Amino acid sequence: MPETETELVADAGTDVTTLAPAIHLDHCVIHVSDWERSTAFYRDVLRAEVIPFGKGVVFRFGGVQLNVHGPGQIGSPRAREPVMPGGSDLCFRWSGSIEDAMAHLAAQGVAVELGPVERNGAAGPGVSVYFRDPDGSLMEFITYPTP
Repeated sequence: MPETETELVADAGTDVTTLAPAIHLDHCVIHVSDWERSTAFYRDVLRAEVIPFGKGVVFRFGGVQLNVHGPGQIGSPRAREPVMPGGSDLCFRWSGSIEDAMAHLAAQGVAVELGPVERNGAAGPGVSVYFRDPDGSLMEFITYPTP
């Protein structure tokens, strides 16, 4: 089962105490300055599922969601100091090789700002490339060695 999917306790077939920690990232919020431009980027470059929501959209990646604040739509409640467009720093796990990730970015016309470089992520040591979304937020693709 992919790490972004949630398994129901009843389906786990095990004692609930063995599932700890039972906290996983469900969603976070980014802020964009242009719905159309950002939707194209997150759909085409990051391969997000685009879900219409209010005046804008949300982006889904399997079981993880990016809620989006943008022109005419700011969620509530929100952070004491809300992030502004260009103020996010997000890392996405790329399932192929780092060379494939770089080729994908090149095909989409997205410049690699840094990398490939060794980094540590949620699954341990990996290799990353960094690039920017249309507002200037820092994006990262990380790959991990295959066993």
